[in-house]
Amino acid sequence: MAHIYFSFDFGTDEEKAQQARHKLEMWKQAFRLDKKMLYKFERESDAEASSEDGAGKSEETEKAANRAKTSKAAKSKSHGKKKDDADGEGDAPTGNVKLYLRLAFSGHEKMTEERLLKKIPSEEPFSELSPKAVKDQDAEFGELEAKFDSLD
Repeated sequence: MAHIYFSFDFGTDEEKAQQARHKLEMWKQAFRLDKKMLYKFERESDAEASSEDGAGKSEETEKAANRAKTSKAAKSKSHGKKKDDADGEGDAPTGNVKLYLRLAFSGHEKMTEERLLKKIPSEEPFSELSPKAVKDQDAEFGELEAKFDSLD
C-alpha cells in the first residue's frame, strides 16, 4: 500500500489548524476513511524554542492547562452564558503548528485517492498554504515518512 504525504505549516495560526483538523475529521467520518487518512500535529511552542527558561515555562504551561480545564468546566456549567475570552487567548501557545497528513489507499481505491488529492488543496484552510502531495518516488518522501512516524 503506497502512502502519500502532505505537510502544512500554519505558522502561529492555531485557529486555522483547528479548522483543518475539523475538516479532516468530517471527511474521515463522511467517506469512512478511518485508517486511510491519518494526520498528526507538530507544535513547536515558545518553551521549546528558548530552552534557557525550560523549568519556568513548564510550570507556566501546567498552570495554563489547569486554567484551560477550569474554564472549560465553567463554560459547560454556564449553558448559554457567554464568557469573555480575551483573558483566555493569552494562555494559548504561540509556537509554530505543522500538520502532517498521510493518505494510504490500496490499488483498487485509485478513484478515491485521486478525488482527495484534488479536494484537499482546493479546500479553505489548506488552499492558502499551497500544499503539494509527496509520493514515494519523490525525494522528500523518506524525510516526511520518518517525521510522521516519530510524532505521537
